[in-house]
Amino acid sequence: MNLPSLSTLSLSLDQGIAEIRLNRPDKSNAMNDAMWQEIRQAADWVDTTPEARVAILSGEGRNFCAGIDLAMLGGIQQRIAHPDGARGREMLRRLILDLQDCLTAIERCRKPVLAAIQGACVGGALDLVTCCDMRYAAPDAIFSIREIDVGMVADVGTLQRLPHLIGDGLARELAYTGRNVGADEAAALGLVNRVFASPEALTATVREIAQTIAAKSPLAIRGLKEVMNYSRDHAVADGLNFVATWNSALLLSNDLNEAVTAQRERRIPRFSD
Repeated sequence: MNLPSLSTLSLSLDQGIAEIRLNRPDKSNAMNDAMWQEIRQAADWVDTTPEARVAILSGEGRNFCAGIDLAMLGGIQQRIAHPDGARGREMLRRLILDLQDCLTAIERCRKPVLAAIQGACVGGALDLVTCCDMRYAAPDAIFSIREIDVGMVADVGTLQRLPHLIGDGLARELAYTGRNVGADEAAALGLVNRVFASPEALTATVREIAQTIAAKSPLAIRGLKEVMNYSRDHAVADGLNFVATWNSALLLSNDLNEAVTAQRERRIPRFSD
């Protein structure tokens, strides 16, 4: 098993749990060019590594992430400069689509990704965590859609995913105003699953949740994520048809036999990666 070489993230794997840490604490983990690409690289590594059954996404230092690095944002015009304005705008569209895909890689990853959030989680960081399966927060966590305050429309996922989490009206309020949402309000809105008493409690309990997931059937966990993501984006009838097709292919597995046998023998099941 080879870990990818990363400059803005740290990545580790222990007992089926991959830990992805944003690692630019001196910049509040602001997302520069390299970090965007490495988020996708890390997510793809988790997806394709059988030993990785679940992942925890967190940030080094006081803040989870301050969003897109302003130096990167300021350099976009130079990157898309072209004598033909239309071609320059096409380059910008391709850049936006690529940044979207860097975050969508978290959602596309077959393994569950749990976000552990402390301090600032603003702008692009909110786009990032809405791609995760679950979000957990320390009491000092702050969330906001900051793009309105720099005169732009958020364009890498928040506007598409957040309404599914907190409802359309509240998502619009946050997008239009850019106001801060504290940890307790985020929990009340359904943006985060739970708020813990301290960053230490956050880290410990999220790892316990990850350990519980890692002990389950990997095949069933991957199926759950696939079916739930599909069902979120389709009608109920479509989702029911999809899960019927999924289970007709994958229900009768070694994992099912092991789970039934383990219950009969009153022992903990042991699943292959």
